Amino acid sequence: MRLPSSIFVSVSLFTAETTAALYLSSTYRSAGDQIWQGLTLLFTLVPSVLVQLTLTFIHRDLSRDRPLILLLHILQLGPIVRCLEAFCIYGSVGRVEEPYVSITRKKQMPRGGQSEEVERQVGQAEGKLFTHRAAFARTSVIQAFLGSAPQLTLQLYICVLQQGVSIGRGTLMVISLLSIVYGALRCNILAIKIKYDDYEVDVRPMAYLCIFLWRSFEIATRVVVLVLFSSVLQLWVLPVVLLNFLVFFLYPWILFWQSHSPFPENIEKTLTRVGTTIVLCLLTFLYAGINMFCWSAVQVKLNDPDLINKSQNWYRMAVYYMVRFVENASLLLLWYIYKTDFYNFIRAPLLVLQLLVAYAIAIFFMLVFYQFCHPCRKLFSSSMTQGLWDCSSLLCLMCTSASPQSRPMGKTVLELPSPSTRKEPPGERAHDSASNSTDDMPNDTTYDMLNDTVYDIPTETDNNIGGGINGDISHNVSCNA
Repeated sequence: MRLPSSIFVSVSLFTAETTAALYLSSTYRSAGDQIWQGLTLLFTLVPSVLVQLTLTFIHRDLSRDRPLILLLHILQLGPIVRCLEAFCIYGSVGRVEEPYVSITRKKQMPRGGQSEEVERQVGQAEGKLFTHRAAFARTSVIQAFLGSAPQLTLQLYICVLQQGVSIGRGTLMVISLLSIVYGALRCNILAIKIKYDDYEVDVRPMAYLCIFLWRSFEIATRVVVLVLFSSVLQLWVLPVVLLNFLVFFLYPWILFWQSHSPFPENIEKTLTRVGTTIVLCLLTFLYAGINMFCWSAVQVKLNDPDLINKSQNWYRMAVYYMVRFVENASLLLLWYIYKTDFYNFIRAPLLVLQLLVAYAIAIFFMLVFYQFCHPCRKLFSSSMTQGLWDCSSLLCLMCTSASPQSRPMGKTVLELPSPSTRKEPPGERAHDSASNSTDDMPNDTTYDMLNDTVYDIPTETDNNIGGGINGDISHNVSCNA
């Protein structure tokens, strides 16, 4: 049984960031900066409350007689108590004989076109540790993108205005950046385990390193761009942020309404329709917060029983990074045009170039991860580079066909890969697809978002296969060559 080190890292970052934020808010109060003090406390207490609610919800403490645990959660000490409980469970393994065990079946990664199914006994203590790890993986994502990300943006903005970095502010910024990167890393690992729950996934150190570098460059660049833009165009930063947030918040709901699927009722049996709606709104709120700063590895799909899209769509990822790169470049251009003498102490053209190169480096490490370091790359039904190249060709084709000046005589047809012609490993069902023609077909297994269990569900035929979340491209695109 593995040491619950991920739980310890999550709790350490949570405790360190909360302590540093409380100390920094006290310095703001001493200096008379009540606005900065209020915002610093806001970005500390709100995610802390959400973390307590998430742990209580996943462990179902409201339906159990545990008043002391609930009191500690009210006092914002829940993560520390859960961490101690997890290590106590880990230390007691092997000392007491398990009264019963459960049998789990996992497939190994295919070798030579075949994969073997391995049975393993899981004791009660290991099952509890598994639930603790799953709970802290979700709270790390919540803390990262609903607390650490806005906190880092705020403190960097204050540093730009004051042209200085104090020890307390610098410490909080470093911890916040580490918390965001760790939350994004946990989001990536969580997405892999959800999509490939049938397989025994082994994430190697090189994969962790690639994810860490990818997310570090991507998030740091995004935060710096937003801070620079807001420092010269304060009134325009709010529409930019709200537009980004609303697009990603409403996107899953629009696709859900278009699919004409019934309202999800399998989230929690004790929840009413109003409670289920609140949980779904919080889920899409978190999804929008993640996409505000980086690409969300977990894609929300409300018309799926698991609420998660298990297919890997390269087209959507390519479009996201293209649009985000253009947006960052546009914001930097506006900052360069409207910057004042306040920025005479830096070389603006060099800074713009460095930020664009840093974002390109993030994309490079993302490509390296999916091409060489992804633990389940053998299950990909299509190459990531081929999918991104097809998407780029399609966008270039649309731009070329939209300009009447560049239309020569003659016709040519660009055929894109059809969903029916994709190749799958022998004897295995492909999990990822360059297109998303099977997004609306229910899987043979359902993933429980609360305790990471898998149970069988009947397979039914969906009538709206063509209305997938990513928009299938199954027809030929013609243009005048």
